[in-house]
Amino acid sequence: MKIKVLGSAAGGGFPQWNCNCHNCQSVRAGKPGYTARTQSSIAISDGSKNWILVNASPDILTQIKNTPELQPNRGPRDTGICAVLLMDAQIDHTTGLLMMREGKVPIHLYTTPAVWEDLTNGLPLVPTLSFYCGVQWTPLCTECDEPFTISPLESIRIKSIPLISKAPPYSPSRYSQRIGDNIGLLIEDTHTGKKVFYAPGLEKITSDLLPYIEEADVLMVDGTFWTEDEMVYQGFSSKWASDMGHLSQLDLPHQSGSGMIAQLDQIRNKRKILIHINNTNPILNEFGEERAKLTQHGIEVAYDGMEIVA
Repeated sequence: MKIKVLGSAAGGGFPQWNCNCHNCQSVRAGKPGYTARTQSSIAISDGSKNWILVNASPDILTQIKNTPELQPNRGPRDTGICAVLLMDAQIDHTTGLLMMREGKVPIHLYTTPAVWEDLTNGLPLVPTLSFYCGVQWTPLCTECDEPFTISPLESIRIKSIPLISKAPPYSPSRYSQRIGDNIGLLIEDTHTGKKVFYAPGLEKITSDLLPYIEEADVLMVDGTFWTEDEMVYQGFSSKWASDMGHLSQLDLPHQSGSGMIAQLDQIRNKRKILIHINNTNPILNEFGEERAKLTQHGIEVAYDGMEIVA
């Protein structure tokens, strides 16, 4: 199994088009240690020319251009993307679907019913695509224990796992949380037995997630914010990290052991990778003390083009 990181940034990418935070200014200036990133998405392959796209970001055209494996030359028009699986209905994970409208066959789309509802009504991408290529929907069951496969990648088994999070701001269900608003994935290669736990939007590591985390060989988890008050402190928002459905890397105030670093420290013998990094997060400075702290704890930071082979 190969997992390719197409995009490693949170919504807006890095640099964000209208942001003048220290990080965005530094990457625009070409300062050493700052690397541009597109919005978060991964692709999964079984070693063939076929890929499952997980999240379709607004940067999908750039990501395909930068990933030749997704554009095999098997016909006059071709793509290695055989299906799209969405973790949630956030704009930065879904609007790339519109860029895939030139396909001759419907987009094979895997989502939970909650996400499908939002993309049919709140943000009507599905009705819009019906005028172009169309969408063939397979609902993801978040209450089933059995994993599923996506043809033709029969050796890749995927389990969808409901996470505590929030529906997008545009959703009519923003303030009435539903099962399936956000999911994690346990991805297994049946040939090697290796497993990857993928959860770019993670508000809490709850006890029901621990069995899946313990099963996995590689953890790819939420790296959005360094601190709970990051956006407030830097003057960009009145919202805390948890208000936006993310677990900060450092502990919450007066809650020792509550942050992502402390919680990952309790999980042994795993490769640990942070993904979905917000442009304000100081870990984007490869030479900074925050990045050094992650390294001390055995935690990596994803980057565009990163490959995980399991």
